[in-house]
Amino acid sequence: MTKKPDAPAVPAHHADPGLRGADTWIFDLDNTLYPAACNLFQQVDHRMGGYISQLLDIAYEEARALQKGYFRQYGTTLRGLMEHHGADPHAFLAFVHDIDYSPIPADAALGEALDRLPGRKLIFTNGTVAHAEAVLDRLGIANRFDGIFDIVAADFVPKPNAEPYHRMVADHEVSADRAVMVEDIAQNLIVPAELGMRTVWVRTDHEWSHGGVGNEHVHHEVEDLTDWLTGYVEALERDKA
Repeated sequence: MTKKPDAPAVPAHHADPGLRGADTWIFDLDNTLYPAACNLFQQVDHRMGGYISQLLDIAYEEARALQKGYFRQYGTTLRGLMEHHGADPHAFLAFVHDIDYSPIPADAALGEALDRLPGRKLIFTNGTVAHAEAVLDRLGIANRFDGIFDIVAADFVPKPNAEPYHRMVADHEVSADRAVMVEDIAQNLIVPAELGMRTVWVRTDHEWSHGGVGNEHVHHEVEDLTDWLTGYVEALERDKA
């Protein structure tokens, strides 16, 4: 039967039983919970180059090339520095996250959507707990989450490697078939989908976050997480009314 022209379209996520049956929502942090336009990673990125330059006593340009090579090979620059140079991960992380968080705006609407979203909410980040807490404080949503799984808890093995996902699921007793993973880097959704999670890709303008887009591991693609979550919880509440 053909839908009437004036009938409102029903967003796909409103009808997805995999989302509606979820009891745990797992959120990436950077460029997912706040807009990528904040350019926080540009600060971190610059400090990584400076750290490598000091650590290895090489020119900044050479350090930057090494930094990008390790990121492509290992998923994080830190992992490459640990593997090849025995870098102290705690010193590295403290240095690169010594940044200005003021570009992140408070997001009361996101806080309200999280309050109305059923189930546990977790943060899963390749950053540190301290970095996550600073971001959440700026957003005004620090008390909305039940736990943070960071790069230290992952034994410094980053997403998209499979090991940290399995460790996170075990540590937080997550039932993957009743969980949702929200990420801005599409390839970081491959393992969650393989584990049985529903996945949400928050699209940004950063080309490096698009690898793997269009594959079956991306179940939902959104531009604005706050708007999307608000629409989702409103649909849930209408159905219960």
